[in-house]
Amino acid sequence: GIPASGPIVRNLTLWVGFLGAAVAAREGRMLALATGQLIPEGRLREAASVFAATVAAIVSAMLAWASAEMVLVDRGAGMEIGAGIKEWWAEAMLPIAFTLIAVRVALLASKRWPGRVVALLGVAAGFWLGWKEEALLFGGPAWIAIAIIVAAVVLGAPLFVGLGGAALALFLGESVPSMAIPAETYRLAVNPSLAAIPLFTLAGFALAEGKQASQRLLRLFRAFFGWIPGGTAAVTAVLCAFFTVLTGGSGVTILAVGGLLLPALVADGYRDKFALGLVTAAGSNGLLWPPALPLILYSIAAEIPYQDLFIAGAVPGLIMLGMLVTWGVREGRLAKVMRVPFDGKEAAAALWEAKWEVLIPVIVLGVIFSGIATIVESAALVALYTLVTQCFIHRDLSIRRDLIRVLQLTALTVGGVLVILGVAVGLTNYLVDAQVAARVTQWAQETIHSKFVFLLALNGLLILVGALMDIFSAIFVVVPLILPIGLAFGIDPVHLGIIFIANAELGYLLPPVGENLFYSSFRFGRPLWEVARASVPFIIMMTIGVLLITYVPALTLAPLRWMGR
Repeated sequence: GIPASGPIVRNLTLWVGFLGAAVAAREGRMLALATGQLIPEGRLREAASVFAATVAAIVSAMLAWASAEMVLVDRGAGMEIGAGIKEWWAEAMLPIAFTLIAVRVALLASKRWPGRVVALLGVAAGFWLGWKEEALLFGGPAWIAIAIIVAAVVLGAPLFVGLGGAALALFLGESVPSMAIPAETYRLAVNPSLAAIPLFTLAGFALAEGKQASQRLLRLFRAFFGWIPGGTAAVTAVLCAFFTVLTGGSGVTILAVGGLLLPALVADGYRDKFALGLVTAAGSNGLLWPPALPLILYSIAAEIPYQDLFIAGAVPGLIMLGMLVTWGVREGRLAKVMRVPFDGKEAAAALWEAKWEVLIPVIVLGVIFSGIATIVESAALVALYTLVTQCFIHRDLSIRRDLIRVLQLTALTVGGVLVILGVAVGLTNYLVDAQVAARVTQWAQETIHSKFVFLLALNGLLILVGALMDIFSAIFVVVPLILPIGLAFGIDPVHLGIIFIANAELGYLLPPVGENLFYSSFRFGRPLWEVARASVPFIIMMTIGVLLITYVPALTLAPLRWMGR
């Protein structure tokens, strides 16, 4: 009943996200490839860092200038979001955030001031290039600029720099003002479903930071599944999936509960190599179950109902989980790991202790599919429910000591994601205007004549994309390209979405830039090659799961038909 409540919430999501991105830049926690860390420490790494930061500062400053121009245009138009609030008031966060990001990235370029000064000159250069944009509308090839930007990203520049920089270069190469990029960013940020992302992420961090929630869930799953061969391995896979569903990020899961699960596996008699590979692989499990963020974002990018994706992902999610559990059972038998006999009293006690956490998925699915609440309202309910249970019932979180930290972590994570999505839709807008999707579709139809072969090629492409690009930007860059091709080959868009996300789960484990490998290497202090070798059996098992999901569409679509959708 509050006037303009919906538009106000959506515009505040923009503020939360981009303020979070600015704070993430200050903390040096923008999402980036870890490949820059492979350079040996010394002058070479410092030079690479200064180069990457300088390019990032130039791109950020140019995006800030383009955003400021958009704000000035919309200020003159006088549009309102409701209740007398001007639209340009909300948009003003974009130039502010991009400017802060540019300055912060430059200041973190080096530990020494000469390197910082070079990067700060990049900030000035970016604003100058934005001011002289009309002279840059050269209408020529942009590949030199894109090559420089790609090199900077490989050397450690934030991921949004690659997408935003490529969009800038391509738009300017086509003589299109760069203001088109922040315009698309604002359009995405005020999408009616997007506010669910920070709210579900808040719920996930409240559980992860409470520490004791993971202990209660571990006890619960052990009580119910510890009696089977490989019971602790199965529990590890299930528990990781539970956290990944809510946080939406496999890295968060590995960092939050990996320190609990790896020692538990080793203590129960599992080989260290197996335990390391399992925790690394299980970190990305759960992305196919509601309300995982990739499902919500795919529904936005493909313009299909998120409820359909929630239903369709249930069985494929079980298959991907089942592959890890199967390998865990095998390991349990080979290693003759001791099993915990089922104890009804312990199971009941564990269930009672973890009842508040167990109710979270019930609440989410109940309010969404009953029609009581929209996805944003259900996300708000779950966030409130989680904070109340963790702060006041279990008291795992202190309002005075922990709540601000949880909110900051949420803002950092959401900001890092939202700034990537914002520039990704700008790049997607260029690809649409350039009719890239239509050309690729025509080429695919002329070259590939078998649906089977197309699906195999699609899997190869998506695995490559998953290994080289984070899932959030991949959704907005790649989905608009493959969606029309899939339709041309008779592939249901919902099925295509599940294939896409299943491949992304696998891509998290693949070098050269599989994110889970780097997170595990960081969390457990192991060499990257050791983590990659430990993950090989799980990569094989998950590949089998991806192929089943791809070539047996009934696994995805039959539940939709059963529910009359």
